[in-house]
Amino acid sequence: MTARVFIDGEAGTTGLLIRDMLGARRDVEIVSIPSEKRKDVEAKKALMADVDAIVLCLPDEAAKESAALAGSLGNSAPKVLDASTAHRVNPDWAFGFPELAAGQGEAIAHAPRVANPGCYSTGAIALLRPLIDAGLVASDYPVTINAVSGYSGGGKSMIEAYEARTAPDFELYALGLEHKHVPEIVKYSRLERRPIFVPSVGDFRQGMLVSIPLHLEQLPGNVKAGQLEEALSAHYRGGQYVRVVTAAEMADAGGKLEPQSLNDTNRMELRVYANEARGHAVLVAKLDNLGKGASGAAVQNLELMLSLEPVSAA
Repeated sequence: MTARVFIDGEAGTTGLLIRDMLGARRDVEIVSIPSEKRKDVEAKKALMADVDAIVLCLPDEAAKESAALAGSLGNSAPKVLDASTAHRVNPDWAFGFPELAAGQGEAIAHAPRVANPGCYSTGAIALLRPLIDAGLVASDYPVTINAVSGYSGGGKSMIEAYEARTAPDFELYALGLEHKHVPEIVKYSRLERRPIFVPSVGDFRQGMLVSIPLHLEQLPGNVKAGQLEEALSAHYRGGQYVRVVTAAEMADAGGKLEPQSLNDTNRMELRVYANEARGHAVLVAKLDNLGKGASGAAVQNLELMLSLEPVSAA
């Protein structure tokens, strides 16, 4: 059976990549609306009634409008996957991180509406949630999250600036400490204290590192770095897309880590760096901000929502 999918906002960075990934499949037919009818509400509504799922690659307000339009179809409504920030903490929407906890993949598969996580959120939640659930990090720990992303995560204007060589090689941003990914990090990591989140962008197109420093003496019960690694490994064991890189594997890396080796994949790697003598550890997630952080995750969720064969492991 072929699933019919409409990408609302297919001309953006995320939409284009989702289209490319789905276009290579024989079990998916991508349905598009003529450019002259993109603002025709009735034409869009009729198209929505004729597909199995829609993917929203739109600004938040436009995503809310399209989601409401799809919902107005009642029993004829398609499944909706929203790649915007609009519905990520809405309890009526399933959170589209299948590796979050046991049963999350099944919840996504059966949900009529799924919110794709943010790229930074994916890395931070992947690191924090298993450790908080295991009692190794307290939910009120004063978490600091530092991250660097390729410039493709910044949208059309940032991409143009970097490719025109008018942007700086590196910069911190969102220094008002109100980044839009923080609410979902708080909710799905089960944090009770709002973290300090400092994102940055570098002069490379895609790739991402999310890092969280920890003082081991501030963790419950004199936790050791090995316990953190073991808890992460136990949580993700057997998973298709998330892998914990062990301390033994990192031994020859010289204490360095680059952000781009997982580009064009849906994979994510987690690491625990530690200096036990100093009582310090740093948790690090590596992922492609356009892969597991956006389009790859969207395709993974669509596979669950539409009962498609999982082929997005690349």
